[in-house]
Amino acid sequence: MIDTGKEIAVSDRAGARWVRIARPDKKNALTVEMYAALAEAIETASEREDISAIVFAAEGTTFTAGNDLGDFMNNPPAGMDSPVFDFLHALARSPLPLIAAVQGAAVGVGTTMLLHCDFVYATPNARFVLPFVDLALVPEAASSLLLPQAIGHLRAAEMLYLGKPMSAQEALGAGLVGAIVEADALEATVAATAAALAAKPRRALIETKKLVRGNVAAIEERMRVEGEVFGRRLASPEAKKAFAAFFASRK
Repeated sequence: MIDTGKEIAVSDRAGARWVRIARPDKKNALTVEMYAALAEAIETASEREDISAIVFAAEGTTFTAGNDLGDFMNNPPAGMDSPVFDFLHALARSPLPLIAAVQGAAVGVGTTMLLHCDFVYATPNARFVLPFVDLALVPEAASSLLLPQAIGHLRAAEMLYLGKPMSAQEALGAGLVGAIVEADALEATVAATAAALAAKPRRALIETKKLVRGNVAAIEERMRVEGEVFGRRLASPEAKKAFAAFFASRK
Protein backbone atom coordinates (compact mmCIF):
# COMPACT_ATOMS: atom_id res chain seq x y z
CA MET A 1 0.00 0.00 0.00
CA ILE A 2 1.25 3.47 -0.89
CA ASP A 3 0.46 6.27 1.55
CA THR A 4 -1.25 9.06 -0.40
CA GLY A 5 -3.79 9.98 2.25
CA LYS A 6 -6.54 7.82 3.73
CA GLU A 7 -9.17 8.93 1.20
CA ILE A 8 -7.17 7.78 -1.84
CA ALA A 9 -5.86 4.24 -1.39
CA VAL A 10 -3.11 3.19 -3.80
CA SER A 11 -1.70 -0.31 -4.20
CA ASP A 12 0.41 -2.08 -6.83
CA ARG A 13 -0.32 -5.67 -7.71
CA ALA A 14 0.00 -8.02 -10.66
CA GLY A 15 1.47 -5.35 -12.92
CA ALA A 16 -1.22 -2.72 -12.28
CA ARG A 17 -1.60 0.28 -10.00
CA TRP A 18 -4.97 0.35 -8.26
CA VAL A 19 -6.17 3.81 -7.28
CA ARG A 20 -9.24 3.62 -5.09
CA ILE A 21 -11.41 6.55 -3.99
CA ALA A 22 -12.08 5.77 -0.34
CA ARG A 23 -14.50 8.30 1.06
CA PRO A 24 -17.80 6.40 0.89
CA ASP A 25 -19.40 8.31 3.79
CA LYS A 26 -19.29 11.41 1.54
CA LYS A 27 -20.21 9.52 -1.65
CA ASN A 28 -16.55 9.72 -2.64
CA ALA A 29 -16.76 13.47 -3.26
CA LEU A 30 -13.32 14.77 -4.17
CA THR A 31 -11.36 17.36 -2.18
CA VAL A 32 -8.24 19.30 -3.11
CA GLU A 33 -6.09 16.88 -1.13
CA MET A 34 -7.67 13.92 -2.92
CA TYR A 35 -6.98 15.49 -6.32
CA ALA A 36 -3.34 15.93 -5.36
CA ALA A 37 -3.10 12.29 -4.29
CA LEU A 38 -4.77 11.12 -7.51
CA ALA A 39 -2.34 13.12 -9.63
CA GLU A 40 0.65 11.75 -7.74
CA ALA A 41 -0.58 8.18 -8.09
CA ILE A 42 -0.93 8.52 -11.86
CA GLU A 43 2.34 10.34 -12.42
CA THR A 44 4.50 7.99 -10.37
CA ALA A 45 2.99 4.85 -11.93
CA SER A 46 4.60 5.54 -15.30
CA GLU A 47 8.02 5.60 -13.63
CA ARG A 48 7.64 1.98 -12.58
CA GLU A 49 8.74 -0.57 -15.17
CA ASP A 50 6.66 -3.23 -13.42
CA ILE A 51 3.38 -1.34 -13.87
CA SER A 52 1.55 -1.54 -17.19
CA ALA A 53 -1.91 -0.19 -16.33
CA ILE A 54 -3.75 2.04 -13.87
CA VAL A 55 -7.12 1.06 -12.40
CA PHE A 56 -9.57 3.56 -10.92
CA ALA A 57 -12.08 2.11 -8.48
CA ALA A 58 -14.11 3.30 -5.51
CA GLU A 59 -15.41 2.07 -2.18
CA GLY A 60 -19.10 1.97 -1.37
CA THR A 61 -22.05 2.32 -3.73
CA THR A 62 -21.03 5.53 -5.53
CA PHE A 63 -18.10 5.95 -7.91
CA THR A 64 -17.87 9.64 -7.05
CA ALA A 65 -20.31 12.48 -6.45
CA GLY A 66 -17.80 14.80 -8.15
CA ASN A 67 -16.33 17.78 -6.34
CA ASP A 68 -16.91 18.23 -2.64
CA LEU A 69 -18.56 21.59 -3.18
CA GLY A 70 -17.87 22.85 0.34
CA ASP A 71 -14.16 22.14 -0.04
CA PHE A 72 -14.31 23.43 -3.60
CA MET A 73 -15.69 26.81 -2.52
CA ASN A 74 -13.15 27.09 0.29
CA ASN A 75 -10.28 26.08 -2.00
CA PRO A 76 -11.25 27.17 -5.53
CA PRO A 77 -8.84 26.37 -8.37
CA ALA A 78 -6.21 29.12 -8.37
CA GLY A 79 -4.71 28.54 -11.78
CA MET A 80 -3.58 25.71 -13.99
CA ASP A 81 -1.12 24.46 -11.36
CA SER A 82 -3.89 23.71 -8.84
CA PRO A 83 -4.38 20.06 -7.75
CA VAL A 84 -7.51 19.51 -9.81
CA PHE A 85 -5.73 20.56 -13.00
CA ASP A 86 -2.69 18.49 -12.02
CA PHE A 87 -5.04 15.49 -11.91
CA LEU A 88 -6.68 16.29 -15.23
CA HIS A 89 -3.36 16.77 -17.00
CA ALA A 90 -2.01 13.58 -15.43
CA LEU A 91 -4.96 11.73 -16.98
CA ALA A 92 -4.29 13.21 -20.40
CA ARG A 93 -0.55 12.59 -20.25
CA SER A 94 -0.52 9.11 -18.78
CA PRO A 95 1.35 6.76 -21.11
CA LEU A 96 -0.24 3.74 -19.43
CA PRO A 97 -3.67 2.31 -20.25
CA LEU A 98 -6.32 3.55 -17.82
CA ILE A 99 -9.14 1.30 -16.60
CA ALA A 100 -12.22 2.44 -14.67
CA ALA A 101 -14.58 0.37 -12.53
CA VAL A 102 -17.75 2.42 -12.08
CA GLN A 103 -20.57 1.62 -9.70
CA GLY A 104 -23.50 3.86 -8.92
CA ALA A 105 -23.34 7.57 -9.68
CA ALA A 106 -20.46 9.17 -11.58
CA VAL A 107 -21.09 12.90 -11.28
CA GLY A 108 -19.14 15.71 -12.95
CA VAL A 109 -15.48 14.79 -12.99
CA GLY A 110 -16.56 11.22 -12.22
CA THR A 111 -17.82 11.09 -15.80
CA THR A 112 -15.39 13.42 -17.54
CA MET A 113 -12.37 11.48 -16.26
CA LEU A 114 -13.73 8.41 -18.04
CA LEU A 115 -13.15 10.13 -21.38
CA HIS A 116 -9.43 9.65 -20.73
CA CYS A 117 -9.79 5.97 -19.89
CA ASP A 118 -9.11 3.14 -22.30
CA PHE A 119 -11.43 0.65 -20.62
CA VAL A 120 -14.61 1.51 -18.71
CA TYR A 121 -16.66 -1.16 -16.93
CA ALA A 122 -19.89 -0.18 -15.20
CA THR A 123 -22.45 -1.90 -13.03
CA PRO A 124 -26.11 -1.96 -14.17
CA ASN A 125 -27.00 0.81 -11.70
CA ALA A 126 -24.27 3.18 -12.90
CA ARG A 127 -25.47 6.66 -13.76
CA PHE A 128 -23.52 9.41 -15.50
CA VAL A 129 -24.38 13.06 -14.82
CA LEU A 130 -22.74 16.36 -15.87
CA PRO A 131 -24.37 19.19 -13.85
CA PHE A 132 -21.94 21.95 -14.83
CA VAL A 133 -24.49 24.30 -16.42
CA ASP A 134 -26.88 23.75 -13.50
CA LEU A 135 -24.14 25.22 -11.29
CA ALA A 136 -23.62 28.07 -13.77
CA LEU A 137 -20.25 26.58 -14.73
CA VAL A 138 -18.77 25.03 -17.87
CA PRO A 139 -17.31 21.57 -18.55
CA GLU A 140 -13.76 20.55 -17.64
CA ALA A 141 -11.25 17.77 -18.38
CA ALA A 142 -11.52 18.64 -22.10
CA SER A 143 -14.98 17.09 -22.03
CA SER A 144 -16.28 19.84 -24.34
CA LEU A 145 -13.95 18.30 -26.93
CA LEU A 146 -13.86 14.62 -25.99
CA LEU A 147 -17.50 13.93 -25.11
CA PRO A 148 -18.91 14.90 -28.54
CA GLN A 149 -16.14 12.84 -30.12
CA ALA A 150 -17.03 9.86 -27.96
CA ILE A 151 -20.82 9.85 -28.05
CA GLY A 152 -21.77 12.34 -30.78
CA HIS A 153 -22.84 15.96 -30.61
CA LEU A 154 -26.53 15.34 -29.96
CA ARG A 155 -26.08 13.07 -26.96
CA ALA A 156 -23.30 15.29 -25.65
CA ALA A 157 -25.59 18.32 -25.87
CA GLU A 158 -28.22 16.52 -23.78
CA MET A 159 -25.67 15.74 -21.09
CA LEU A 160 -23.76 19.04 -21.12
CA TYR A 161 -26.51 21.58 -21.83
CA LEU A 162 -29.48 19.93 -20.11
CA GLY A 163 -27.63 17.93 -17.47
CA LYS A 164 -29.57 14.86 -18.61
CA PRO A 165 -28.37 11.73 -16.79
CA MET A 166 -27.26 8.73 -18.82
CA SER A 167 -27.97 5.23 -17.60
CA ALA A 168 -25.47 2.39 -17.82
CA GLN A 169 -27.36 0.85 -20.72
CA GLU A 170 -27.51 4.19 -22.56
CA ALA A 171 -23.81 4.75 -21.90
CA LEU A 172 -23.03 1.33 -23.33
CA GLY A 173 -24.99 2.08 -26.48
CA ALA A 174 -23.39 5.51 -26.81
CA GLY A 175 -19.84 4.22 -26.39
CA LEU A 176 -19.10 5.89 -23.06
CA VAL A 177 -18.91 2.47 -21.39
CA GLY A 178 -17.24 -0.63 -22.80
CA ALA A 179 -19.20 -3.26 -20.87
CA ILE A 180 -21.83 -3.62 -18.15
CA VAL A 181 -20.79 -5.99 -15.38
CA GLU A 182 -22.72 -7.18 -12.33
CA ALA A 183 -21.46 -5.57 -9.13
CA ASP A 184 -20.14 -8.81 -7.66
CA ALA A 185 -18.03 -9.42 -10.78
CA LEU A 186 -16.82 -5.86 -11.38
CA GLU A 187 -13.48 -6.05 -9.61
CA ALA A 188 -12.63 -9.48 -11.03
CA THR A 189 -13.43 -8.28 -14.55
CA VAL A 190 -11.24 -5.22 -14.16
CA ALA A 191 -8.45 -7.28 -12.62
CA ALA A 192 -8.56 -9.67 -15.59
CA THR A 193 -8.16 -6.78 -18.05
CA ALA A 194 -5.32 -5.33 -16.00
CA ALA A 195 -3.58 -8.71 -15.93
CA ALA A 196 -4.00 -9.11 -19.68
CA LEU A 197 -2.38 -5.71 -20.23
CA ALA A 198 0.44 -6.51 -17.82
CA ALA A 199 1.21 -9.64 -19.87
CA LYS A 200 1.81 -7.57 -23.02
CA PRO A 201 5.17 -6.09 -24.08
CA ARG A 202 5.09 -2.85 -22.06
CA ARG A 203 6.83 -0.52 -24.52
CA ALA A 204 4.68 -1.69 -27.44
CA LEU A 205 1.59 -1.09 -25.30
CA ILE A 206 2.71 2.43 -24.43
CA GLU A 207 3.54 3.30 -28.04
CA THR A 208 0.19 1.92 -29.21
CA LYS A 209 -1.72 4.01 -26.69
CA LYS A 210 0.23 7.07 -27.82
CA LEU A 211 -0.85 6.46 -31.42
CA VAL A 212 -4.48 5.76 -30.50
CA ARG A 213 -4.89 8.81 -28.27
CA GLY A 214 -3.50 11.16 -30.91
CA ASN A 215 -2.85 14.82 -30.22
CA VAL A 216 -2.55 15.20 -26.44
CA ALA A 217 -1.51 18.83 -26.92
CA ALA A 218 -4.96 19.62 -28.33
CA ILE A 219 -6.59 17.97 -25.33
CA GLU A 220 -4.47 19.95 -22.90
CA GLU A 221 -5.13 23.16 -24.79
CA ARG A 222 -8.86 22.56 -24.47
CA MET A 223 -8.36 21.96 -20.75
CA ARG A 224 -6.59 25.32 -20.54
CA VAL A 225 -9.39 27.16 -22.35
CA GLU A 226 -12.08 25.43 -20.29
CA GLY A 227 -10.14 26.30 -17.12
CA GLU A 228 -10.04 29.99 -17.99
CA VAL A 229 -13.78 30.11 -18.69
CA PHE A 230 -14.49 27.98 -15.61
CA GLY A 231 -12.62 30.45 -13.43
CA ARG A 232 -14.62 33.38 -14.78
CA ARG A 233 -17.87 31.53 -14.39
CA LEU A 234 -17.04 30.55 -10.81
CA ALA A 235 -16.72 34.23 -9.91
CA SER A 236 -19.94 35.20 -11.67
CA PRO A 237 -23.19 36.28 -9.95
CA GLU A 238 -24.93 33.36 -11.70
CA ALA A 239 -22.59 30.85 -10.09
CA LYS A 240 -22.88 32.45 -6.66
CA LYS A 241 -26.66 32.20 -6.92
CA ALA A 242 -26.53 28.59 -8.15
CA PHE A 243 -24.17 27.50 -5.37
CA ALA A 244 -26.26 29.29 -2.73
CA ALA A 245 -29.34 27.43 -3.99
CA PHE A 246 -27.45 24.13 -3.88
CA PHE A 247 -26.29 24.57 -0.29
CA ALA A 248 -29.75 25.78 0.76
CA SER A 249 -31.33 22.66 -0.73
CA ARG A 250 -28.91 20.44 1.24
CA LYS A 251 -29.88 22.16 4.47
